[in-house]
Amino acid sequence: MDKRWTILPEDPMHERALHAVLKISPVLCRLLVQRGYPTFEKAKAFFRPSLLNLHDPFLMKDMDKAVSRIQQALEKGEKILVYGDYDVDGTTSVASMYSFLSAIHQEVLFYIPHRYKEGYGVSKTGIDFAKSAGVQLIISLDCGIKATELIGYAASLGIDFIVCDHHLPDLELPPAAAILNPKQPDCPYPYKELCGCGVGYKLMQALAAKRQLPCESYEQYLDLVVTAIAADIVPVTGENRILAYYGLKRVNEQPSVGIKALLDLTERKVEEINMQNLIFMVAPRINAAGRMDDARKAVELFTEKDSEKAAAIAQQLHADNSDRKEADSQITQEALEMLATTPAMTQRKTTVLYQSHWHKGVLGIVASRLIETYFKPTVVLTRSDAVVCGSARSVPGFNLYEAIHACRQYLLGYGGHFAAAGLTMLPEHVDRFTEAFEQVVAASLQQAHLTPEVLIDSTIHFSDIKFSFYNILQQMRPFGPENKEPVFVARGVENTGHSKIVKEKHIRFVLQQGRYHFTGIGFGLADKFALLENSKTIDIVFKIDENRWNNSKTLQLNVIDFAPGKTNC
Repeated sequence: MDKRWTILPEDPMHERALHAVLKISPVLCRLLVQRGYPTFEKAKAFFRPSLLNLHDPFLMKDMDKAVSRIQQALEKGEKILVYGDYDVDGTTSVASMYSFLSAIHQEVLFYIPHRYKEGYGVSKTGIDFAKSAGVQLIISLDCGIKATELIGYAASLGIDFIVCDHHLPDLELPPAAAILNPKQPDCPYPYKELCGCGVGYKLMQALAAKRQLPCESYEQYLDLVVTAIAADIVPVTGENRILAYYGLKRVNEQPSVGIKALLDLTERKVEEINMQNLIFMVAPRINAAGRMDDARKAVELFTEKDSEKAAAIAQQLHADNSDRKEADSQITQEALEMLATTPAMTQRKTTVLYQSHWHKGVLGIVASRLIETYFKPTVVLTRSDAVVCGSARSVPGFNLYEAIHACRQYLLGYGGHFAAAGLTMLPEHVDRFTEAFEQVVAASLQQAHLTPEVLIDSTIHFSDIKFSFYNILQQMRPFGPENKEPVFVARGVENTGHSKIVKEKHIRFVLQQGRYHFTGIGFGLADKFALLENSKTIDIVFKIDENRWNNSKTLQLNVIDFAPGKTNC
């Protein structure tokens, strides 16, 4: 699939000013300015993140109310229920808060709603459970900001709520004892992009300060916080970057029993765990519990202190993930065959597929897989009891939620955000929704949305690629949204003639630019090999990797795309 290259804009004035004080490569100064660190002070804070630079948690609206209500519960011996969603952010939030409170209070329970029996967020079943258990205070994490009626129902039963959430609130807020959400319009908290586990971390930080507990009482959960940051795809900026930086240190140096048990299961051992490892090696196993069975297992894993018991729970999550992968693979294959045998479907601006037997726990994953082949807004549906439910995924830049909202007359319910959504409808409305969704998307989708975009940070010459340069790049980690791993373009590059196809799908590059040579790997680029052979020079888009072999280290290129050269060296 062709890609469009977009080179991010330069800011020569600020780049030169930063270069004058830092005395590092101008390309590195460009990266820092692009990321919002144009001064020495900001660059220093970026390269040297410190937990001391975290904001005072009491700057968050209602933090004083939340701490006061929890203090009251502790003093009166009230039962507290820690309630959270079934995904990575929710389960890590619940595990950390439950463990923190259990260390200072005996009457603490936790609750994770069942994905298929209760659905997302606060449920009536969960509130009824709290009432039957004698709970007087519920702390919801990663959910609750939209549960106005249900929190009102809890209040009628004599149960208070403290809501810790990071999703956008509606105009009407729930009648909670306290609402912790930096995205509230009148919340003065300086950083708005915390995940649910991050908001919970700030509450633990505030409680520890109030009760004069050591920092370790909450910092020990940083490995769970960074796992949530990685999985929830929040910006790795500001406080998130500080929390992620020190969370990764925990993961690599002193992981909790539960995180270690999951890492021990991974087949591919790595020297140092990074954000990508958490996303691809740890998060899927946590999510699989809720997708295929019961997400309580994830919380049980992260609250377990015995390594053997933790290993047994991790094996259960591993089995769930294996089932998830099998279902994912089978449904994806069926979906691709449906599209391949129905050419008219591939001519549309959208993909909407429905099969009543598909497992609804993997529909979002399947939708994302289909976008890799057919780059267009995608909805995958299945039957659940008397209704049809599904997941939708978008292409970058297109507002999927608004498109689904425009088709609401055919829906029983829907929710989500710009890039992803969930929806339900009656079986007889599937065809009508399919046509309405196609019309709405076709009317607003731009041609650029249908071509994958590669964002390029800077042009670079092979002569710039040295270990001194690479080592500073590594100090920009952890990488993630809004602090992505730098992508470069080099122009007028020659194929030495030694490049070749490997494992049928990939290209092993051997390239030169002037007198500088580099090897590289281009995953999934084998279908463009003829273009490489027939071009005098090429322009390549790539990241820089370190290759270790036989106790030696070299730098190599991770090639994302290439095209016939526009200029020669």
